Amino acid sequence: MSGNAVVVGGGIGGLATAVGLRRIGWEVTVLERAPVLADVGGGISLHANGIRALEALGVGEAAHAAARPQYTGGTRTPGGSWLARLDGAALERALGAPVVGIRWAALHRLLREALPCESLVIGTEVAFVGPSTPDRVRVPVGGDGALEADLVVVADGVHSRLRRRLFPDHPGPVYSGTTVLRGLTEHPVPLASDLELTWGKGAEFGHITFADGRAEWHAVIKTPAGIRHTDTLAALRSRFGDWHDPIPALLDATPPDTVLHHDIHELATPLPAFTAGRIAILGDAAHAMTPNLGQGASQALEDAVTLAAALSTEPTVKAALARYDAERRPRSQSVARAARQAGRLGPLLTHPIAMALRNTAVRLAPSGATIRAVLRFADWTPPSLG
Repeated sequence: MSGNAVVVGGGIGGLATAVGLRRIGWEVTVLERAPVLADVGGGISLHANGIRALEALGVGEAAHAAARPQYTGGTRTPGGSWLARLDGAALERALGAPVVGIRWAALHRLLREALPCESLVIGTEVAFVGPSTPDRVRVPVGGDGALEADLVVVADGVHSRLRRRLFPDHPGPVYSGTTVLRGLTEHPVPLASDLELTWGKGAEFGHITFADGRAEWHAVIKTPAGIRHTDTLAALRSRFGDWHDPIPALLDATPPDTVLHHDIHELATPLPAFTAGRIAILGDAAHAMTPNLGQGASQALEDAVTLAAALSTEPTVKAALARYDAERRPRSQSVARAARQAGRLGPLLTHPIAMALRNTAVRLAPSGATIRAVLRFADWTPPSLG
């Protein structure tokens, strides 16, 4: 089966979907509301499932070249003692691929480069979609203009306007209780490990390293929504300045005007379906989750591959979307629940007794248990795109 599709949203999930659909012979137009595609954003950790999805999309080689394997590191306390060590080599042996760190901008760029320039239309807002005939979907664009397609893919993020139209009774995203600040060092910083998380009282600080030697760091803080600082780095130094090395060095190596700050929202109430008529919903629009498992991007990539595979083998769009919903909704919503639970054990903990119990449990957990926990979500085999 072939046809033409309109993808609303030009993020990682939307672009990956376009790449997958073109790979199976579909014509695709991606509509992105941002007027400029700036190479911004932080870093992404991709587990084996995300890497396999990129390989299925035909961009695996480019992704490997842009990424850096994360072999060493683990979880620490603010004083620097280790709670658990990362054994990236063991994960690679178990899964066939290591965890990798890649800049969001680099991943976005390589997906863009896999598409013809004319496939991506920027500066285009899509407020609603609707059927024009039983077999076509109409997408109003640019005043009186419109596109018609066999399929529309909604990939416009956690605050999706189209999801609200399709599921008006759904409560939508809710604040997770934490905010995240991210930065990218201006130059390489000497680091003893590839990937670290540090858990303190109501806060988490972590970093991942990139192929060019620079590092992305993030600070997740339990706080009311909407809190902002006039001097963000000063506020971070006040909160994390006495935490172990290299946290102060990472902050010092970051230009103040490049720090990103976002409150973390999630779809705590699962969507009843990932489809509506000839419309598919994917990525954060379908299953926005907290970042505690590092699975957000990988789940969007899984969505893209699964949708393309279903459309390549099923006889009708209706059958393909039913298969996509049946395969993706249970898995992605399970990952979202697990991410929420992991967050409750990390930056959301503030009581000293609860923190001490958690730290003891993590220290005593055998390495095999940690690997099995990662395998639960990262051990995914993509369907064939033909």
